[in-house]
Amino acid sequence: MYQVAIYIYLLGVSIASLFSRKVKTMWRGERDALEELKEKIEPGAQYIWFHAASLGEFEQGRPLMERMRQQHPEYRILLTFFSPSGYEVRKNYQGADIICYLPLDTIRNARRFLRTVHPIMAFFIKYEFWYNYLHILKHRNIPVYSVSSIFRPGQVFFKWYGRSYAKVLNCFTRIFVQNEESRKLLATIGVKAVDVVGDTRFDRVLQVREACKVLPIVESFKQGKKTFVAGSSWQPDEDILIPYFNEHKDWKLVIAPHVISEEHLSQIQSRLNRKAVRYTKTTPAEAAEADCLIIDCFGLLSSIYHYGNVAYVGGGFGVGIHNVLEAGVWSMPVVFGPNNQRFQEAQGLLAEKGGFEISNYTDFERIMNRFDTDGASLAEAGKRAGQFVESLAGATEKVFSHIRFQV
Repeated sequence: MYQVAIYIYLLGVSIASLFSRKVKTMWRGERDALEELKEKIEPGAQYIWFHAASLGEFEQGRPLMERMRQQHPEYRILLTFFSPSGYEVRKNYQGADIICYLPLDTIRNARRFLRTVHPIMAFFIKYEFWYNYLHILKHRNIPVYSVSSIFRPGQVFFKWYGRSYAKVLNCFTRIFVQNEESRKLLATIGVKAVDVVGDTRFDRVLQVREACKVLPIVESFKQGKKTFVAGSSWQPDEDILIPYFNEHKDWKLVIAPHVISEEHLSQIQSRLNRKAVRYTKTTPAEAAEADCLIIDCFGLLSSIYHYGNVAYVGGGFGVGIHNVLEAGVWSMPVVFGPNNQRFQEAQGLLAEKGGFEISNYTDFERIMNRFDTDGASLAEAGKRAGQFVESLAGATEKVFSHIRFQV
């Protein structure tokens, strides 16, 4: 059934590529990956293979890749992506020797890929469970690890109709899960090679904090005033945020929308009745006179959070919130929408009273008014957020201690 599904998917992708530039980019990247690898693989070198579906999974695997590079420079690193949103952003990442798409998981592709690369070990980040690749890796006695994975009762592995597919989990040498609940679930289907180590994203955001960029425009904009940073916002988030800041003049607003298109940026600017400037079209002097700073480029958000007093992380009124840890690591309260139940880090922030859920404008206004008038409450919530992030660091070290290196 899996093999049939893969070929149906392949047919669907080839058709969709005629109408979608993103799908076409992915399809070409996957199709050309094997030829690219043949050109770039260094004969005689030993490769460690990391696979991340997209950008978020890459960030989870990055601390382990960089630790590997630092401690074992004798190995080469191959990094593969499934999605263009990961590959296109990180195709020039200096921490890997070769970066390419992963050919689709057919038996033929998996055999050709592994015959070309001959990895000495492999790491699949979070939700990557490619049946053919994993079975062939196991057949060839290549150690393979699942990192920062998390399991829930609703997943196919735990349904009666998914028990056959669940056998793929026994292909892993070890599965490093984020929580005890995942370990217990896996035990119910006989998967015992499991260690609870936490989430490597906590290590990554601490790394990012240490490498924070100094942003003169944002520094000038802040002017020592209370600043609210809205990261990865979507329109439903902005429908709540913008009216509040139009009315409350004692706060400055930095807004970094998830979609950076001229249409969306113009829409945001038109709804603000306070002076707003765009990051790439302003100067420090002009920014100092503005009340709202619109971030119209990528790559700065994790450093921008440093300048905030309260953060909002978008996506909670859609498919799910974005990275709350990037904000919480700066020891400030993190506000987000209601679709956060699947995100363990958000649940942790809520439990520690460093995160705050809203469902509507009234919720947001109540929280912000409290932070506006009660400095002690603001400081305590920020402290709790920062302590939560720091307390859960260390997953990278735990994973590394279990890896079997060839001698």
